[in-house]
Amino acid sequence: MEFYIRPVRPGDSNGLNELRRMEGVFENALCMPSERIKQTDESIANADANAHLFAAVTKDINGNEIIIGFAALTVFANPRTRHSARVGMLVHKDFQGMGVGTKLMQALLDIADNWLMLIRVELSVFVDNEAAVKLYEKFGFTIEGTMKKAGIRNGHYVDQHIMARVK
Repeated sequence: MEFYIRPVRPGDSNGLNELRRMEGVFENALCMPSERIKQTDESIANADANAHLFAAVTKDINGNEIIIGFAALTVFANPRTRHSARVGMLVHKDFQGMGVGTKLMQALLDIADNWLMLIRVELSVFVDNEAAVKLYEKFGFTIEGTMKKAGIRNGHYVDQHIMARVK
């Protein structure tokens, strides 16, 4: 399967919204199945210079783009934490385990390391999302702690790991 990584652009709202509401995706992120396109539009439009947003894209049989992944690196705005950023990522349920997450993380860490000179990059992940934890560990992230009952998924409270890569 061929795909590429590119910056998010305003016309991506429909594809990103579909991804964020997709069963098999939103359960492992802090997305809601009722999220509206307007929220996605506003999120893209209001992204400032501290937000670096990427889409993983493939093409259908007619050559139309399909968004199969999304990743964000957000640099903390506080001057005392500007050496740090938070990442978040989503991968289409039909394309998980195919290298999409790896390529998205490479794009985020390239910005973090080679353009922003960040020292700390952090994230949170549900403790039972083993595939995501392994992906993050592959890039040097380690578990710094576990937040008990930090999120809700399918009517139950779930724990989240805080992971970080510190250079």
